[in-house]
Amino acid sequence: MALLDTLKSKNVLMGLAIGVGAAVLAPVVVPIIAAAAKPLAKAAIKGGITAYRKGREVVAEVKEVAEDVVAEAKAEAAGVQQEEEVVSPPGEGGK
Repeated sequence: MALLDTLKSKNVLMGLAIGVGAAVLAPVVVPIIAAAAKPLAKAAIKGGITAYRKGREVVAEVKEVAEDVVAEAKAEAAGVQQEEEVVSPPGEGGK
């Protein structure tokens, strides 16, 4: 039992020491971290804006290419349909 009481008191003392140390250091450390975090946050936001703009450009280019491919496919399909009509005029049944 004495060993258990000793371990408990060491944990309590360690916890108190950490708490007091954090309370003493917090007013010094927090402003330093805040000063470093602001430029990092600003840089991250600028990077996000740049990535968003670049992404919009890429999406616009992909959309344009897709529209071109669809238009070409429609034109080819219309050309094939016209060739079929010329080869087999309606009413003759292909005979």
